[in-house]
Amino acid sequence: METIPAALARAAQRFGHREALVDGPVRLSYAELRQRVRHCAGVFAAEGVSPGDRVAICSPNTHHWVIAALAAQYAGATLVPINTRFTGPEMRDVLERSEAVALVVAGEFLGVDRLAELGDARPRTVLRVPVEGEPEPTPGVLDWSALESREVDLAEVDARAAAVRPGDVSDILFTSGTTGRSKGAMSSHRQALGVAEAWAECGVLGERDRYLVINPFFHSFGYKAGILAALLRGTTLLPQLTFDAEKAMRLIAAERVTVLPGPPTIYQVMLDSPARARYDLSSLRLAVTGAATVPVALVERMQSELSFRTVLTAYGLTEAVVVTMCRPDDDARTVAHTCGRATAGFEIRIAESGEILLRGPNVMLGYTGDPAATAKAIDADGWLHTGDVGAVDERGYLSITDRLKDMYICGGFNVYPAEVEQVLARLPGVAESAVVGVPDDRLGEVGRAYLVASPGAEPSTEDVLAHCKRNLANYKVPRQVEFRTALPRNPAGKVLKRVLKQEAS
Repeated sequence: METIPAALARAAQRFGHREALVDGPVRLSYAELRQRVRHCAGVFAAEGVSPGDRVAICSPNTHHWVIAALAAQYAGATLVPINTRFTGPEMRDVLERSEAVALVVAGEFLGVDRLAELGDARPRTVLRVPVEGEPEPTPGVLDWSALESREVDLAEVDARAAAVRPGDVSDILFTSGTTGRSKGAMSSHRQALGVAEAWAECGVLGERDRYLVINPFFHSFGYKAGILAALLRGTTLLPQLTFDAEKAMRLIAAERVTVLPGPPTIYQVMLDSPARARYDLSSLRLAVTGAATVPVALVERMQSELSFRTVLTAYGLTEAVVVTMCRPDDDARTVAHTCGRATAGFEIRIAESGEILLRGPNVMLGYTGDPAATAKAIDADGWLHTGDVGAVDERGYLSITDRLKDMYICGGFNVYPAEVEQVLARLPGVAESAVVGVPDDRLGEVGRAYLVASPGAEPSTEDVLAHCKRNLANYKVPRQVEFRTALPRNPAGKVLKRVLKQEAS
């Protein structure tokens, strides 16, 4: 059962008539979900997608994402999720380097037409998902509404699904590195299901749970700790398109949601919402959070005011997904001050530098098309170098104390300053830049860009922000800009970002 198609077949058999997906008026049982997946897989096959090909998805959380992702894997292909906040150039980069032959893409969403942004760079097969109404027909583009009328060979896709092996690459999740160039972390079916099962086990996920998925499906948290974890346990998924506190609370009350993971900021927003008293949130059972500091007071308020019986913190990264997790019987202080103990078969070792090293069966297979980066990340003894600094206590519980990398976390999303700095370097009038994360009450951290102008140039803050917005996903755009005559440096000429951070704190 160590393949995703096999897990889907098993779920349809075990949980057949139980609800698998609830997305507005769309309600699918596990048996119906499997039928939709098989048909969509048949369309992929008819469109020329072959086993081992890559199928990309750039669309927000809806039932379409779940069906299309599982269908790509059912057809023997590899899934390549794309961040919906990416700009056209960022999307093109992922499509080119993953060599995707098909793209499932949202129609207009939040005022952006992602397909139009791609221009001629789109793959040969494009399946468009309606998000904000049915889009106008486009030559060469298959619309979701046309899927049902397509004739497909179900026997062929069933044979493909049966031929998938546990060691085959199930997905490639792209993440930015400290060099600013994104890297595609490859996982096998066995690994994807392994981390999903570990997450489900720590959270005691079950078939009576109803799981509101706010974490984006393009992220490992929404995909592996969401879709795949639910698939293994027969849990009902309720995807939310974009986070809105009142809409989320209304859905929790109406659908009796029990599981609501996410970054700390979403719980704070719900607690602060004046509408909270109008909704019955007593069904909430489990919250899993992380990606930022979690105050003890927030954990306690989540339990007393949002009705969560269990609040857990966790630590993971794209290259390993779920590494540590707290357990349901951990106290509030342990939950707030640690990331839990190892799960999913991971070993944890702290290097002399304080860096957290990981080893285990669920460390990524490597970065697609980048053996040099793979060798740098995973040493000869199989240890993954995370770039995070931490400590492990006598109980085996991990605490994150610092980052070797300059990465900061904005609203639950990793931001790598080098990537932002490369974009700033292309703005006329900017000679040098340094970007650091600074504290923010709502988002945890936001970017502050320190700039040195070229001689005779006078770029404005508005110029800088407009340039960044054109070339970067919005969470990567600095919220603050400061011009300097020079940047602080050490004797070797390296910019001292710690000095900038100290000034900003």
